[in-house]
Amino acid sequence: MRKLSKGLFIATLSLCMLLPQVLTGQQAKASEIGKIPDLIILQNVPQSDVTLESDSFTLDALNVYEDGHFKLVEDGIEWSSKNRNVATVDGNGKVTFTGKPGRAWITVSDGTHEDRIAFDFKPDRSTKGKPDFKPTIIKEQGDRYDLISHALENMTMEEKVGQMIMPDFRTWDGENVTEMLPEIENLVEQYHLGGVILFRENVVTTEQTAKLVSEYQQASEKYGLLMTIDQEGGIVTRLQSGTDMPGNMALGATRSEEITQNVGRAIGEELTSLGINMNLAPVMDVNNNPDNPVIGVRSFGEDPELVGQLGVAYTKGLQETGVAATAKHFPGHGDTAVDSHLGLPEVPHDLERLKKVELYPFQQAMDADIDAIMTAHVTFPKIDDTKVISQKDGTEIALPATLSEKVLTGLMRDEMGYEGLVITDALNMKAIADHFGPVDAVIRAVNAGTDIILMPVGLEEVAEGLYDAVDNGEIPMVTIEESVERILTLKLKRGIIKSESPQSVEDKIAEAKEIVGSEEHKEIEKKAAERSITLVKNDNVLPLNDADNEKVVVIGNSYIGSLGDALKAHQPNTTVISSSDTVLTEEQKQIVAEADQIIFGTYTYNVSSRSAGNPQMRLMDEVMASTEAPVIGVGIRNPYDVMTYPEVDAFIAQYGFRKASFEATAATIFGKNNPAGQLPVTIPGQDSEVLYGYGTGLSY
Repeated sequence: MRKLSKGLFIATLSLCMLLPQVLTGQQAKASEIGKIPDLIILQNVPQSDVTLESDSFTLDALNVYEDGHFKLVEDGIEWSSKNRNVATVDGNGKVTFTGKPGRAWITVSDGTHEDRIAFDFKPDRSTKGKPDFKPTIIKEQGDRYDLISHALENMTMEEKVGQMIMPDFRTWDGENVTEMLPEIENLVEQYHLGGVILFRENVVTTEQTAKLVSEYQQASEKYGLLMTIDQEGGIVTRLQSGTDMPGNMALGATRSEEITQNVGRAIGEELTSLGINMNLAPVMDVNNNPDNPVIGVRSFGEDPELVGQLGVAYTKGLQETGVAATAKHFPGHGDTAVDSHLGLPEVPHDLERLKKVELYPFQQAMDADIDAIMTAHVTFPKIDDTKVISQKDGTEIALPATLSEKVLTGLMRDEMGYEGLVITDALNMKAIADHFGPVDAVIRAVNAGTDIILMPVGLEEVAEGLYDAVDNGEIPMVTIEESVERILTLKLKRGIIKSESPQSVEDKIAEAKEIVGSEEHKEIEKKAAERSITLVKNDNVLPLNDADNEKVVVIGNSYIGSLGDALKAHQPNTTVISSSDTVLTEEQKQIVAEADQIIFGTYTYNVSSRSAGNPQMRLMDEVMASTEAPVIGVGIRNPYDVMTYPEVDAFIAQYGFRKASFEATAATIFGKNNPAGQLPVTIPGQDSEVLYGYGTGLSY
């Protein structure tokens, strides 16, 4: 054997001693450019949803990186099945059961790493009689699947805080944001944002929306963004190109869980196709205050059981599409007469009453495993009597629920047992912004038990304020990490994960155009609208006969053109008078005098617009006093409108101003739709009497 010279030996020894350091450096560099130490099946992760509802199921694979983040991977991997007699798997991870009993192991491999998961197809012994065969997934276990702990161990404090911040970029330099801007992209990266909320200004067309959402996800550094929107349906509908589903009170009037779940599912399918993965809906406030200016028809109604029942149905429909649902506004915004966008409302009831009414639907939502709950900027002094000094005028005010540990942690989590995500209502609303500094409000909200800060005032100021609060111990790091754990749990559950090879924007747009506004969804919209129309009063006036060439006059102001257009489709001999004045012109009076039928559409949203002194109500009085023709009132938005003109010959409640609702009202007036809706609220009369009771609804 050849001997090494002394010099060569020393050099070789030095190289051997240096080699681990060199390799360590190479590993660090490899980590920086993306070293993949593991490949796992997403459905093995404890937080991943493995609900089986058909004879097939699609698995997903994840590359797991050294710094704890993970990405979906489709290319360069192979799927295989051990026991194809039970289940087969294709190249995309789609598992199909053959119908034969037994267990199949499905394996994924990239040539270096592999993972497996088991599928059982065995008889379901939980049912009586002859058992049905039921497929189940058996997850693998072990530390390699604890992705959230690995992520938290490696995330910086700034990255953790960023997951909790959800700003809006509604406008930039005075212009609506409809495409990604370099400045916004930098902010997403700089503050490691966990989510963004979109508004109507941002989502104009299907193509533009799909592209914008895709660009937001590309801007995210490691973890997928929660792309959020308020697509409730009805008066709160953000998508300008989507299907305009009737709102909650219309659904409440249908009394149908099936219709409500279908509406939730259709909304979810449209959002999913656009890449929007979280909906701040449904509203689960109990609207038992006719004077409520902000909830009203956004609620399913005044009965807690109905609200809970339909809220859960809506949630199921939404979440089965993979879109996260959010019940709002906890503990309840229904019994208020102040809009929290403009002021600070109070609900004075004690816990016993709250459990029977306001809290009941939220408990049903929690029990149904809703993904998130939004807080209310409302004070509940019987729950939390903490007083703070308002920065607005130095007066003493009660602490709003959004900032209350007694409400969010003591009541929601400890007493009601909720373990999901908590998100604030928008922190730029006056109920918070008027009384608390931007950073103070956010710190209070986080310490109270909030996981996601929605629309804070001043992104940079708030982020830096949170960093400082964590550094100085004002917010314990364990509080931040518990919130991030819940956020990442939701992202894993709903598959909100960045991909190694994202779907092309062109393909996303093509898919979205097939789904958004589809004929199937339009049919759901039509059925919901028709079933919701409520004939509250009818003194032998309706239905009208569209075969008669009678002169129909439609009068009103807000949205009256839409009502007129819908009626003209049935009776071309229809004239529309749009007027915001309290009196008609001489020409208009002549038209009214010659009318055979008068349809007056009123639109109200608060007590003032419903008052007898309001111009539209005074005009209604003038018309009813000056004509012999029957007058049919249509409450375009609020069923409470009839309180102001109870002597009207007939009254229809349609609960919203979307096209399908106007068409359903017109079809009802002309007998093409037999009304089946029932009032989801009580219409009060004078001196605390009931004008029309809960459940009122006439048919032909």
